Amino acid sequence: MDDYPLLNLFWTMLWFFLWVMWLFLLFRVITDIFRSDDLNGWAKAGWLILALVLPYLGVLVYVIARGRTMSQRDIKDAKERDAAFKAYVRDAAGTSDAHGAAKTGHVEDLSKLADLRDKGAITEDEYLRAKTKLLV
Repeated sequence: MDDYPLLNLFWTMLWFFLWVMWLFLLFRVITDIFRSDDLNGWAKAGWLILALVLPYLGVLVYVIARGRTMSQRDIKDAKERDAAFKAYVRDAAGTSDAHGAAKTGHVEDLSKLADLRDKGAITEDEYLRAKTKLLV
């Protein structure tokens, strides 16, 4: 192989890439072990020992045995984060009145008015009058 230095570089890059991908998968599996609610402490310890003592085999067995539930937990966590973010945005978008109570409907009302204006159901003047009424 010394006659083909470009081929050596290719093989080195390929093995490095595979090693990085395996490390990524190992960390992903370890994260999933700790995040999993359906495993008790002993089961988590067993999977962790298997993944760390026999890393290639342990990761492969974990992905085969629990790969489907890994993706389901990812989807569930993403939905929960999305719902929490939307709730935060709704809370942050509300304005406060003189007594400190949150006005929650104004954002939705303004959005509906803007949609009506964009569709041509109301004129620009009607939109501005309704907007002024809402904000006062």
